Amino acid sequence: MSDNRDVGVTFGDLQDDLEGEKYPISADELLDRYGDRRVDYANGSASLRELLAEGSEATYESADDVHQAVLNMVGEEAEGRQDYTDREPNARGEDFEQQSF
Repeated sequence: MSDNRDVGVTFGDLQDDLEGEKYPISADELLDRYGDRRVDYANGSASLRELLAEGSEATYESADDVHQAVLNMVGEEAEGRQDYTDREPNARGEDFEQQSF
């Protein structure tokens, strides 16, 4: 991973720590070490513990595996404005009157 932001999720310093980790690593070990670390996204943030299942039988083979698991769990919350398009005068669900100046 070369950037700490992907699909609206910012990993910050956690990414560097995950890349420096020794793999494979169990979910419990991962959460013991990094569970309180947070990732940020458009509509909030969450700790690694909130996103990944504690007590899970999962084993991560690489930082990319952890990265993908986080992206899978964040889902739509990272997208920001829903149904946004810059091709229509109003995004779906929004009712703005056009003003002339």
